[in-house]
Amino acid sequence: MNMMWITMIGMLLLGFPFMIVILGSLLLYLGIEMPMMNTQIVVQQIISGFIPPALVCVPMFILGANIITSGQAAKRLINMIRVFMGHIPGGMAITTNASCTLFGAVSGSTQATVAAIGGTMRPMLLKAGYSSPFTLGLIINSSDIALLIPPSIGFIVYGVVTSTSVGKLFLAGIGPGLLIFFLFSIYVFFYSRQKKIGIMPKASRREQLVAMKEGVLVLGFPLIIVGGIYAGIFSPTEASAAAVAYALLLEGAIYRTLTWRKFITAVLDAGIITGVVFILVGAGQAFSWLISFLRLPQQFMPAIIGQNPTELHLIIIVVISYFVACMFVDPIVAIYVLSPIFQPYVRSIGIDPILLGTLVVLQAAIGSATPPFGCDIFTAQLIFRRPYLEVIRHTPPFILILILSTVLIILFPGIATWLPSMARL
Repeated sequence: MNMMWITMIGMLLLGFPFMIVILGSLLLYLGIEMPMMNTQIVVQQIISGFIPPALVCVPMFILGANIITSGQAAKRLINMIRVFMGHIPGGMAITTNASCTLFGAVSGSTQATVAAIGGTMRPMLLKAGYSSPFTLGLIINSSDIALLIPPSIGFIVYGVVTSTSVGKLFLAGIGPGLLIFFLFSIYVFFYSRQKKIGIMPKASRREQLVAMKEGVLVLGFPLIIVGGIYAGIFSPTEASAAAVAYALLLEGAIYRTLTWRKFITAVLDAGIITGVVFILVGAGQAFSWLISFLRLPQQFMPAIIGQNPTELHLIIIVVISYFVACMFVDPIVAIYVLSPIFQPYVRSIGIDPILLGTLVVLQAAIGSATPPFGCDIFTAQLIFRRPYLEVIRHTPPFILILILSTVLIILFPGIATWLPSMARL
């Protein structure tokens, strides 16, 4: 296995896409260490990774997000929040934070949120007096909330891997997502007041009414997805189809910004992104199979977990494991590889799978913006054309807040579990 780890690290440092890193190192290991292994088994494992029906909603949610980002919905949402919050200390930063949170109910992807909200908000933040490192740190970390607010690709993948209700996981992410929004807003409020920046002129009543009229329809997405699942009207897959239908109605018939060319582009982009996601899913499944085949968990897990671990002890180990893993690998792969390793111990102790799933996806969100290989860091580099060190310079305060949120959820699990327990699922 040492050769495989060395190969993976070397390919990462050379800049290979992560799907190539996983599959390439796996095939190289099998070719050298297990030459008699039938490679068709690897292909079967890759295909089995994206067979589960729950994954059908992934391309639908991606398509809905692409349709929205091709039009005016994101800008209208931002403007609606700005006119109500821009005049308070940190108002522009809080607007960014709130926009990322609400846009998460459209996209379910941290990277899509970085692109859609960051592209609009960063010039406004710079104009309001914020430094470039602060704006970048705020955008990539506020976008983490998108992985907790439904629809979340992270929750879909975790639900598939562990056979946990995706609908309940969606609802479980709302409380932690709002908690992070609240804590981020407190931080940027005091930061902005201390620096005496980020305050815009107060909008008039007429401006507020116009902005509300233009942007309020965007809030239909969380009402459809969250409300529909909570009330038992939609399954997650049906909610994804409803989200696409609403996106077409909003951008095509109401805002009239969706042309045939934009629609075709949105469909093609959704196909590309879905392909990347599914390749990562398949690669993660194949890698998880190899680890299980070599019986690695049986070799090292008893020494890590101990003979009679308590519920808190195991939760802490799981959280730390995902936190560290997601700093280096794609969160989808980390969920596919680590979840089957921990699942037998989680079930034997009786840990609430909804609570654990929320903590796992939160670590995936943190890892998306944490050096050295957080995917949102490189997304921000690509979109804003800024150097790596500038992108990560102001991330530590936000990462500490995210860690604090993890601790609060462990201490007060009702933050995640209360809403799913009340739903008609």
